[in-house]
Amino acid sequence: MRFFIFLLLAGFSAFAQQTDQYKQVCKIVDMERDGHARIMNAASGTLASNNFDVKYYRCEWEVDPAIRYIMGKVTIYFQATATTSSIVLDMMSPLIADSVTQRGVLLTHVQPVNALQISFPAMSAGTLDSVTIYYQGVPPDTGFGSFEQTTHAGVPVIWTLSEPYGSRDWWPCKNGLDDKADSIDIIVTAPAAYKTASNGLLQSETPAAGGTKTVTHWKHRYPIASYLMCFAVTNFVVANDAVQLGAINLPMITYCYPESQAGFLAGTQNTLDALQLYNSYFGEYPFINEKYGHVQFGWGGGMEHQTSTFVVSTDESLVAHELGHQWFGDKVTCASWEDIWLNEGFATYLARFYMENKYPADIIPNRISVLNDITSSTGGAVKVDDTTNVGRIFSGRLSYNKGSYLINMLRFQLGDSAFFNGLKKYQTDPAIRYGFARTEDLQRNLEQVSGQNLSRFFDQWFTGQGYPSYHVQWSQAGSSSVKIKMSQVTSHPSVAFFEMPVALKFMNATQSKTIVANNTTNDQEFLENIGFVPTTVIIDPEYQLISKNNTLEKIIVHNSGIPGVEVYPNPIQNPLTVYLHDFPQSTASITLYSIAGQLIYKKNVNLVNGTELITLNFNQLLRGEYILKVTAGKFRYSKQLLK
Repeated sequence: MRFFIFLLLAGFSAFAQQTDQYKQVCKIVDMERDGHARIMNAASGTLASNNFDVKYYRCEWEVDPAIRYIMGKVTIYFQATATTSSIVLDMMSPLIADSVTQRGVLLTHVQPVNALQISFPAMSAGTLDSVTIYYQGVPPDTGFGSFEQTTHAGVPVIWTLSEPYGSRDWWPCKNGLDDKADSIDIIVTAPAAYKTASNGLLQSETPAAGGTKTVTHWKHRYPIASYLMCFAVTNFVVANDAVQLGAINLPMITYCYPESQAGFLAGTQNTLDALQLYNSYFGEYPFINEKYGHVQFGWGGGMEHQTSTFVVSTDESLVAHELGHQWFGDKVTCASWEDIWLNEGFATYLARFYMENKYPADIIPNRISVLNDITSSTGGAVKVDDTTNVGRIFSGRLSYNKGSYLINMLRFQLGDSAFFNGLKKYQTDPAIRYGFARTEDLQRNLEQVSGQNLSRFFDQWFTGQGYPSYHVQWSQAGSSSVKIKMSQVTSHPSVAFFEMPVALKFMNATQSKTIVANNTTNDQEFLENIGFVPTTVIIDPEYQLISKNNTLEKIIVHNSGIPGVEVYPNPIQNPLTVYLHDFPQSTASITLYSIAGQLIYKKNVNLVNGTELITLNFNQLLRGEYILKVTAGKFRYSKQLLK
């Protein structure tokens, strides 16, 4: 019988004070969201035709950091995907195409609004060819910094930052999220007083114009999206470092302003640790044959240009976040804004993964701060339902924080081995490696490695909204076991029930044990042998799950002296637990019959002080109806079970 009840609240609102690490991550999120908002509010997308596939860009530019102007020669090697006599590139109207050639022959071109249409003799599908565009002009000021000409400490500087559609502001290209060039060469001519940073490996710095200019040649031999191509020119100080990644000594090259050299370079040392960590857990650094580098610029945040991250500072969380993008965002890029979490959720998770490995004492307070943000509203899905809404795409609460926690929950559900191996498989999947991915690509790779069906997980956590609030009833069952009953309410009607493994930590003054209950239905009951008498329980002690306002209810049960049998769970999941209590006999018999009466299983058990907890392995049991019977002396018990 139930004697009396204690109700305990197990929420985490008392921990609302934000940690410094959490504030740093929030600052990154806010800066990136505000920056993306400015460019996304302009006309978005691409006008480029879909009748060709870019293979290679050779970009030759001439700039002076003191002047907002660019002159360029861009050669595009492409393969026709259909019979065609023209292609359309993205190029903003303020830029002027002076001429276009094909193997030295002048071509006809026209410039519709924000586009460049090039005509040539008809070619069939599969044909490889090239065109060269000679152009010049003043790139439009979008307010975001796709082509920024400004100063630092009174010294002129030019940098580019093209995510997501800013490449067209300053060069003719294919600007969408559906095509990557296989490789690029970037050649920049600038006044000799300045250094030029860009993607890939530095090939040469050659004096020109009687020594008044320098021609800098960078080469990158990995697939790259146009928005990840970049350059920056000013009086950079260049620092060379390296990190050992397996058998490869990877160069790490930093370009920074002279006035901030000491602090900026000191912060880059954290990147060495993060590179080794990510390389171990998430697969080989994607551009292992080239370099990783930092380039200082004046925008308030960071941009994950391929092999050459642009950052305003070398704040530890910022460099860890942007480095994470080299795997998630650069090597494998989200194919739609619906799936922006594949870029931003993962980069946020990797930054927190790095911080948790380095500062383990801060794990719990940081997770609490993140969960408080995620659950500050009752709704909201990780999947972006309105890809025209900038605030929604770059939502710190949903795309960054909830996206990163979805990854954390996948790790908890799958276990470390399947989780990390699954992410490595995702990174090396031939269908998406160095290309574009959707959420279903991630799901497919994780399922193949883990053997688990994750459809329900992604339905409730990626597509669905909200979170659960758990209610756990528990009582002592003998000297070493506990009886548990779990239920939940959800914060949003899009998900009626969140099926998740839930950790429960049982404790007394000297001992503790954490068990994981696979919660699949409301009012689900479990019987667990923990080996001692606990005094309290903590729901999700390591804050692995998104939940809020969880409650505990301790049931005090006085022994009635009446024999009893409790069987969990029903329907049968492996193992099946049978709890016998208050028996005057010292032995009992447990049998399992098919619904047709065929004996399936029999076991005789000894009862210590009339009590015993038995776990039965019915993993090979076929689906159907069964009858479980318990006999002890004149005692008879029968229960119908489903499998």
